[in-house]
Amino acid sequence: MHPRASEGELTRLRALLVSGAALAEQARELDLGEQLRLGPGELKSGGYRRDSILADAFEALIAAVYLDAGWEACRATVRQMLTVRAAHASRPEKDPKTQLQEWLQARGLPLPQYVLVAERGEEHAKEFDVECVLVKPALRLPGCALSRRAAEQIAAARVLERLNDETPS
Repeated sequence: MHPRASEGELTRLRALLVSGAALAEQARELDLGEQLRLGPGELKSGGYRRDSILADAFEALIAAVYLDAGWEACRATVRQMLTVRAAHASRPEKDPKTQLQEWLQARGLPLPQYVLVAERGEEHAKEFDVECVLVKPALRLPGCALSRRAAEQIAAARVLERLNDETPS
């Protein structure tokens, strides 16, 4: 599919296609959330929209195709579902944390630290405040999101933006 891609590019492509978020998006495209039978607690908390539940449902659907129709049918189904997405993602963009790490490493600078500043909200709907902290150059910028990882990505993107603004081309 991508004969000239490096091993790193193929690894990022694989992650882009089969990450929890990507599988959840596939489930949304198939309206799987609307077909799930969930308990009252999950219904109240919007479980049919939660990425982890949708990703699991999509994986279960693929497993059902395999069990009902066998390997070849399962392979054809997965290829059909992922080929278009793979074509559009031929050169997947690196996430902000990776970009920041590569920017710093290219200049021989220390790697960032991500500090959890606060978390608030109910267990099923927490919000996380994180700071991305650089020693050199000295910089500390926040990120806030509904997952710690997403908050770290936002903070890293802000730091990277600031570094790129301050660095002459």
